Amino acid sequence: MPVLEVRNLGKIYAVQQVDALRVEALKDINLTVNKGDFISIIGPSGCGKSTLFGLIGGLNDSTSGEVLIEGERVSGPHSSIGMVFQEESAFPWLTSLENVAFGLKMTGVNKKERQSKAKGMIDLVGLSGFENHYPGELSGGMRQRVAIARTLVMDPEIILMDEPFGALDEQTRVLLGEELLRICERIGATVLFITHSISESVMLSDRVYVMSGRPGTFKKVIDIDIPRPRGSSTIATKRFGEIADEIWKELKEETTKATSIIACGIEEGRHR
Repeated sequence: MPVLEVRNLGKIYAVQQVDALRVEALKDINLTVNKGDFISIIGPSGCGKSTLFGLIGGLNDSTSGEVLIEGERVSGPHSSIGMVFQEESAFPWLTSLENVAFGLKMTGVNKKERQSKAKGMIDLVGLSGFENHYPGELSGGMRQRVAIARTLVMDPEIILMDEPFGALDEQTRVLLGEELLRICERIGATVLFITHSISESVMLSDRVYVMSGRPGTFKKVIDIDIPRPRGSSTIATKRFGEIADEIWKELKEETTKATSIIACGIEEGRHR
């Protein structure tokens, strides 16, 4: 049985104060994820990637379709799903260790056990020696390691990562991407990863799902047939470039469509 299934998922928003206006954000989304898969989702801005993650994570309700975790329908936040976001999420008044252990504390795990688990996860993400540092004393990349560790320590079946490296510089993104691959291979994590970076999607993924413009749907699925383990040297290979070009062609078409729609709207506004 797949660990995650998304069946015919759709989402329509009613615009506040304009009862007749409805925006179709997602349409006919279908996705099957097996244990240990690393899947990236990429698409033009505003295509509904974050909306999709909100539905999969049980943070919002869909208009149509369903999300299943090991055959069980998701109807709200699910203990099998952990989430990592781009935005700063560490509590500034807690140390790295206290931040990582926070979820365990909230679920009633005793102090000795949660500290042991938190220390083990801090070691795994490469933050040994920074257990007692506060977020303000850490770099952006290190704070994201804390966020990843805080999610992993809860032992979720599925990890949803919404542009977790988006606010970081390119060098740090590459290094954290390599670190994430190492962690996922070690613990057998199942990951869904939103990114705007083509290179990042090719480097990390088993499959890349390219989304269309709104209403967002999966336009194409591209298998990444580059052998693992992968590292920064993988970026220079011929096959990496070929796959990146294929993804770019699909994205360029959708971005061009979106740009044309915006341009038409501006021109129409000028003539009113």
